[in-house]
Amino acid sequence: MEELKKIKTVIDKQAPEALRESILVIDANTGQNGLQQAKVFSESVNLTCVALTKLDGSAKGAIIIAIAKEMKLPVKLVGVGEKMEDLKAFNPDDFIEALFS
Repeated sequence: MEELKKIKTVIDKQAPEALRESILVIDANTGQNGLQQAKVFSESVNLTCVALTKLDGSAKGAIIIAIAKEMKLPVKLVGVGEKMEDLKAFNPDDFIEALFS
């Protein structure tokens, strides 16, 4: 976490006007520990959104609901495979449908 803080400090000094996004990437296999991870990361950097990866297997990724709600972060992306084109914009309707299927 200290390294993340250092990176943020350098960016703030070198490019204070730059737009930046801090995306928390959560593995769909992550359980309730994911919420704690989000809180710890949030202490180091200003998180702007969440991405959920490895949603291509049996994992449902339900922890993302708790993270989005408690941290008030939008879910921006989902990874449904290992290729770049497998990174998709998050669609809440598709996610809920898959969660209960």
